[in-house]
Amino acid sequence: MNELKDELQNLDVIDLLSERHEILRRLAEEKWNTHNTLHISNSEWHILNKIYKNQPTISEVTKVVDFSRQATHKFIKSLEAKGLVEVSNAEHSKKHKVIRMTNFGVVCYEQNERNKAEIEQQLVRTIGEEQVMKLKNILQLNWDIERLDA
Repeated sequence: MNELKDELQNLDVIDLLSERHEILRRLAEEKWNTHNTLHISNSEWHILNKIYKNQPTISEVTKVVDFSRQATHKFIKSLEAKGLVEVSNAEHSKKHKVIRMTNFGVVCYEQNERNKAEIEQQLVRTIGEEQVMKLKNILQLNWDIERLDA
């Protein structure tokens, strides 16, 4: 544990966020894979998050995820093959395809949300509720960094 702390001491904020994100994503993936035989990648979870309780078009999903159009289509096809989503023609246009979570997809998504809540509670037990709330508040702030000059 001290080894990790020493390693993190020398990182800037961008790399610290990246390292912690990677650890949390790995924990969530391991928690899912421990109890389920269906593998769902972090990228697929990200797409499921964007369509949960919505029925967006594929192009709408492509605009809000940080994947190429081609990669997004590949992930959606994979989710469809796993029975997590259904793709159909949009009512207003034969050109556009709508994505909807299946009942099985909703069950999986909600279980994963419970898994992530358990990981967050583990974090609360480790660093304290006040620290977790501060961290969440900081991450929710408008950082207005998209406009910073490079």
